[in-house]
Amino acid sequence: MKVECTDLDSLVVNKLPDGSRVIVDSANQTVFALNATAGAAWDACSGPTTLARITDEMRRSFDPATTTEIARQAILQLEENKLVKTSQTTRRRLLGSLSAAVALPLVVSLTLADQRAYAYSSGSGKQPPKHNPPPPPWWWPF
Repeated sequence: MKVECTDLDSLVVNKLPDGSRVIVDSANQTVFALNATAGAAWDACSGPTTLARITDEMRRSFDPATTTEIARQAILQLEENKLVKTSQTTRRRLLGSLSAAVALPLVVSLTLADQRAYAYSSGSGKQPPKHNPPPPPWWWPF
C-alpha cells in the first residue's frame, strides 16, 4: 500500500507542543485539527510510504504501543479529509480490515467561516461592541 500527502503548497501546518497539529488549507479555506495520534501519522507521510512504515514511525516518534489498526484509522481519516492519498484498492482493503473497536476521533475539519462562527459564539472571537449609554456629565449628582 502506498500513502502520500496531498499538495502541500496550499497548506500551513502548525505543530502544537502536545503533538497535535492545526493545518490550514488556504485553497479551500478549511482548518483541520489533528490530535497527537493523527499528527504522528501525518508526519510519517512526509513522502510516499507504506502503512507498515507509518506504523513503525508512529511507534518510534509517538507511542511504542501504536498498533497497525490505529495507524490505519489515522490514514483513513486523513484521506477522508483529503490530506493524504492512497490507492482505491488499498482504501477498500483498509476499510474491510478495521474492527468496530477502533473509533478514535483523530481529525476534525471546519471551514474558516465555521471556525469564525464558533469562535464568535464561544466568546473567543472579536465581538461587536455592545451599546452602552454615554457616561453621565461630570456635574451629575451621584
